[in-house]
Parts: sequence; C-alpha cells; structure tokens
Amino acid sequence: MADHAHHEHSGKGLISAAQDAFAEAGEQWTEMRADVYAALAQCDRPASAYDLAESVSSLRGKRVAPNSVYRILDLFVRTNLARRIESANAYLANSHPSCRHDCIFLICDSCGKAAHIDDDTLTGSLVNAARDAGFADVRPVVELRGLCTDCN
Repeated sequence: MADHAHHEHSGKGLISAAQDAFAEAGEQWTEMRADVYAALAQCDRPASAYDLAESVSSLRGKRVAPNSVYRILDLFVRTNLARRIESANAYLANSHPSCRHDCIFLICDSCGKAAHIDDDTLTGSLVNAARDAGFADVRPVVELRGLCTDCN
C-alpha cells in the first residue's frame, strides 16, 4: 500500500493544528467555528450536523440551528479540517489537517465507528481514470463497509 507519513493529532494538539491550517487557508477562527470544531473533535464516530448542533447548543446555552452547523462543516471540509462520510451524511474531524490527500474510509456496519487508511496509489489511480474519461476536479470518495475489530 503506497501511503505517506503524517502526524496524527488528538486533543488540544488537534485543535491547535486545525487553527493553524484554518489560518493558513485565510479563514478566521471564530468562537462559533471553534465550538463546532471542538464538538466534532470529541466525537469518536461520524457525527451529523444535527448531533453537533445539539452539542453546541448545550455548550452555549442557546439553540444553534443545524443549517449554521452545515455551513461551518462545509467550510471545514473545504479547508481540510473535517472529512465527510458521504454514505452517512456525517462528519469526522481530520486528525491531520495540514496533510492534503484522499482518504479511504472503513465504516463499521454494527457500531458506526469509522477509520481511515491512506493509499495514494489507489486513490491516484481513481483520479487518473476519471481524468482519462474527461472529468476534471475529481475528488475520490471511497468508503468500505464491514465490521470493525471490536464488533467482528
């Protein structure tokens, strides 16, 4: 498997790496964005915008609309701070926000946990095949479903 080295962040290190990557993308780290990212970073499974809106609402003591959270999540995906699990319409914090590549997601059908692996050869081949077919701005979305080691 052709992969590459990157540093996996967690906890406060993940928040700091996300802030740095966000600033490098020319975006502002507002209080609301920080709250949404903190809620996302605490999730051990993909979270929906509704889940995150509920969590941020509890934190802030006032209702936060899921539409606001969706807009922030879309921005996080564009700036590589989060990954979208397409099949579940849910999101994960990117544990290495300064590293741009296409992930292959492994999603447990039993518990919903998601992990990712990197295989630049595989995702690169998909991009090349799409380009050969005349597509541009290709972004591979590869999700594999099965049972994680805990549920197997």
